Amino acid sequence: MQKIDGTDRKCGLPTPHPASCIALAAVAAAALAIAPGGSHASAATSSPSIAADAIVSSILMIAGEAGRPDRPRPHEIEWRDSRAIGATSAGSLERGVMLPSEGRTWVSWDPVERDKPNRWWRRWGTDRLLRATLGVVRDFAAEHPNAPRVLIGDLSRPHGGDFGDSYGPIGHASHQNGLDVDVYYPRLDGREWTPRLPEQVDVRLAQDLVDLFVEADAETIYVGPSLPLTGPAGVVVPLVNHDNHLHFRLPPD
Repeated sequence: MQKIDGTDRKCGLPTPHPASCIALAAVAAAALAIAPGGSHASAATSSPSIAADAIVSSILMIAGEAGRPDRPRPHEIEWRDSRAIGATSAGSLERGVMLPSEGRTWVSWDPVERDKPNRWWRRWGTDRLLRATLGVVRDFAAEHPNAPRVLIGDLSRPHGGDFGDSYGPIGHASHQNGLDVDVYYPRLDGREWTPRLPEQVDVRLAQDLVDLFVEADAETIYVGPSLPLTGPAGVVVPLVNHDNHLHFRLPPD
């Protein structure tokens, strides 16, 4: 079964840490001791059902802890100095920071499953990228208090690297070193959902988002060629497959 950064792609469950495997083996050994007829059986553990419940609880607790190291609690950001290595199209990410699933003014979006929130392993970037993105979202919400929450799509994988179509169509040619993020344009109807057609985009609000990202030290912002979005030449660049979202890229350190 294929795994991605400690997560099973089919069901999304964390794969065990090696230390947890040792712990699970210890629990299994304990099961033999407390099972009926075992040398350490007692009145409290002589019931098969009680023994089984204790074993299952222990295994679930250990398995749950095994999935924790790269998964901060919802809505919390574990800030740390990050390092973008190599190019956005051929790089990696050291000490990345995970974007939480949602906040008061934004929510993550999974472009493959087309639903909220985005899966945790698609939400990693450098600390600079998260600060810049959330700063833009904060300013946008302050200027447009009645607008829907901003939808934030893919950043990078936990350690960067390839993010192509093997991780879900249509995949990304870049998004490899924690300096790229996709942000979806607000819809004219105010729904907290991605636009499917250019005609559904609120161009006025979308242009304000583009302008704020330009001010956030953008190296490049890719926008939809079917939309009348403008900006500094060489920074705001029309690109196919961007009619429902903008792609913000920070320059390297």
